[in-house]
Amino acid sequence: MILNYIWIGFLLIAFVVACIQTFFFGNTEVFTNIMHATFDSAKTGFEISLGLTGVLALWLGIMKIGENGGIIKTFSRLVSPFFSKIFPDIPKNHPVMGSIFMNISANMLGLDNAATPMGLKAMKELQTINKEKDKASNSMIMFLVLNSSGLTIIPITIMVYRAQLGAVNPTDVFLPILLATFFSTLVGFLSVAIMQKINIFNRTILFTLCALILLIAGIFLLLFHLPKEQIAIYSNIATAFILFSIIIGFVLMGAFRKINVYESFIEGAKDGFKVAIDIIPYLIAILLAIGVFRASGALNFIVDGIAQFVNFLGINNEFVEALPTAFMKPLSGSGARGMMIDAMTQHGADSFVGRLVSILQGSTETTFYVLAVYYGSVGIKKTRYTLGCSLLADLAGIIAAILIGYLFFY
Repeated sequence: MILNYIWIGFLLIAFVVACIQTFFFGNTEVFTNIMHATFDSAKTGFEISLGLTGVLALWLGIMKIGENGGIIKTFSRLVSPFFSKIFPDIPKNHPVMGSIFMNISANMLGLDNAATPMGLKAMKELQTINKEKDKASNSMIMFLVLNSSGLTIIPITIMVYRAQLGAVNPTDVFLPILLATFFSTLVGFLSVAIMQKINIFNRTILFTLCALILLIAGIFLLLFHLPKEQIAIYSNIATAFILFSIIIGFVLMGAFRKINVYESFIEGAKDGFKVAIDIIPYLIAILLAIGVFRASGALNFIVDGIAQFVNFLGINNEFVEALPTAFMKPLSGSGARGMMIDAMTQHGADSFVGRLVSILQGSTETTFYVLAVYYGSVGIKKTRYTLGCSLLADLAGIIAAILIGYLFFY
């Protein structure tokens, strides 16, 4: 229901802002730009879904091999002690535990193409144990908030863009991004835990959180001792190795268990095609609202208003130039990426703004996209407090990114 109000709100605000620009500021092109945005959004939504078809077919095929070969059940048992505490509604040793683990792991490693199919598979499995089919369950909410908070250990794509735009040390934002995205995920997790009355002081939960902190610290120390220019190279090799190792591991285990690996892959790939078709309407709908909101100039009005308010308070306002990336990230990943590149082009990749937009880009995920695609794939209409907790995590990530940016680079 909340997405319904958000969608309507975006369109109405865009219309009001466009009217103001036309009748008060003489901008005669704004409605033309809005109509172009509607067609472009519909085209983009279809193209994204079409592009996802092959990726979904590939990874849901691989996941089906893992499911038939018993690997997903093995993952379920491994993560069950912790996941059973934060997903108490999921039956013990249910296969969805393995799918959730694989999705979160892929996100942490920056493997976006692998994470989405695994996440969509997890949503389908969560829907099978959901008692109210049009209403998000507690487990779905926790899963999607963890997804939308965007915990990423290795932000390969951002470092690649920085290198292409002439950064002297493209990897200098690695630690700031890691810290910002960790705070975002922590706030998202705690907000859902409070809403669902999960005991965060449970020994298993505390131990896992501490282990995660140590893991992040260990990765930082390991990469810190490498030559800076080689960090991106080693990170890229590591993620590619891990990704292909997963594929080979699933295939070998399936062969060891004497299942028909090829037929299992085909079975899963068919599911991937169906999922890609199902999400098209939801994706077009959310991209339409975002495109119209942006084309109307509403986003620019918000940024300009914040700049004037910050100036009134007498606070350093250099971070304001990076805010369009921050505001766009929950709405559109490609839009935020475009704004990040534009900011680095205008101000320089090694400027304060150039580094800050990189941190902001890596601090959170595309919340509205994630909610629209994941919930749309299983027909959930009542999302409850998912959006509120996700946006709270986004806000924490944005604030952390700005403060960390000043701490490291100003």
